[in-house]
Amino acid sequence: MKTLSLTASRLVLSLAAAGIVGGASVGLVSGSLATAAAPVAIQQTSTQSGTPLPDFAQIAQRHGAAVVNISVVGKSSPDEEQQAAANRLPGIDPDDPFFEFFKRFQVPGAPGGGREMPARGQGSGFIISDDGLVLTNAHVVRNAQRVTVKLTDRREFVAKVLGSDPRTDVAVLRIDAKDLPVVPLGSARDLNVGEWVLAIGSPFGFENSVTAGVVSAKGRSLPDDSFVPFIQTDVAVNPGNSGGPLFNTRGEVVGINSQIYSRTGGYQGLSFAIPMETVLKVKDQIVAHGEARHARLGVSVQEVNQTLAESFRLDKPAGALVSSVEPGGPADKAGLKVGDVIREVDGHAIVGSGDLPAYIGQALPGDKVRLNVWRQGKAVTLSAQLGDAAARMVKTADGDKATDQGRLGLALRPLAPQERRAVGVADGGLVVEDAQGPAALAGVQQGDVLLAVNGAKVDSVEQVRTLLDKSGKSLALLIQRDGDQIFVPVRLG
Repeated sequence: MKTLSLTASRLVLSLAAAGIVGGASVGLVSGSLATAAAPVAIQQTSTQSGTPLPDFAQIAQRHGAAVVNISVVGKSSPDEEQQAAANRLPGIDPDDPFFEFFKRFQVPGAPGGGREMPARGQGSGFIISDDGLVLTNAHVVRNAQRVTVKLTDRREFVAKVLGSDPRTDVAVLRIDAKDLPVVPLGSARDLNVGEWVLAIGSPFGFENSVTAGVVSAKGRSLPDDSFVPFIQTDVAVNPGNSGGPLFNTRGEVVGINSQIYSRTGGYQGLSFAIPMETVLKVKDQIVAHGEARHARLGVSVQEVNQTLAESFRLDKPAGALVSSVEPGGPADKAGLKVGDVIREVDGHAIVGSGDLPAYIGQALPGDKVRLNVWRQGKAVTLSAQLGDAAARMVKTADGDKATDQGRLGLALRPLAPQERRAVGVADGGLVVEDAQGPAALAGVQQGDVLLAVNGAKVDSVEQVRTLLDKSGKSLALLIQRDGDQIFVPVRLG
């Protein structure tokens, strides 16, 4: 099962703390498979009140044989595994008691003074072509030296990993077999919130276990820089369910069970699946080229809360607030600026900041997109040609909660020339010598560098005072700390 990683910067981690764990894996795609099984009509039973219920028994009987157990053998050093996990979680020390909540479940480490040790894991998968094409999660087969696929008739096959895509957590395997049972593929677009869904997998190694629930939400963005608009369900998903299919009531696979939100490492009512449209896009690229490619815009973005919305004169707290722009990147060339709020991409609404990487990541490098941007109280339309995410991924930062008492509470001074060179600021900027009141409670600290107020660059205390006088009940401070930038919303009261 995959642990949901946090990719926020050290600055963000110092401003906000959160604990999220992944309990399965992910994948995205769109496409079709001629060899996939045709869906069959699934009868429904009725309750005493006459409400129809899906016949889960028929779905399990018809398609359970196409769901496989995947076992993995690899080698890893405990030190390397700890370091890899620490690298995925900047600012989280391996010795921290919360570190275990963030570790991936599928590759259990073994104790032993830094020696290279055998690592074993288990997951699930499902057959999509009768000649042996199998889908699962990328984290299930990560660092695998040997992958074994076990069918329900107890036959076992050594699988070849055709390719895996960590950004969507989709992997494609091939086994040498013919006339295999296959699952019919459906569309997540047709799912409705509240609709029944069914999962089949191998939680804790218990093969072909069936669990059921309902769709809780669609298009869910998670704070892991993911390119996936997840299907949220309340289906019981646990370690070992990773890579298994999520069925609709017609017996069609609409997603791959991927992650859970948990404070214990086990199922707590929130599970997430990768929509089949995303999975098939990645699958098609892997089968054709051995890898999947994703686009990038070249920005860091953060959430727009109510305080930031008021600061930027937005009608509602929605969109992706640009906190930094990669020099020379696609966004920079398109004219995007720090303080812009991206509200639409090609007519697709960006509600939460996570919607932006999820949408951009499904495009291909070189594609052109139209951006609807809010800048200094006005709507602006820009066109951007996307780059390759292999060079640098779109990052998402989490904003902090603002407070609402007292004055701004900052003691500021201009940067000295040597300080400007040290922090990499070309022009402008003020050093925070002391932080009290609302600014301190919002997360601003002594030693931070104030770059802008409400999107306007500042290089003097007088500028800050002028902008403060023009502000309403709140304002947004662009802060740089340890090379990272983020807008901090401050409510003035």
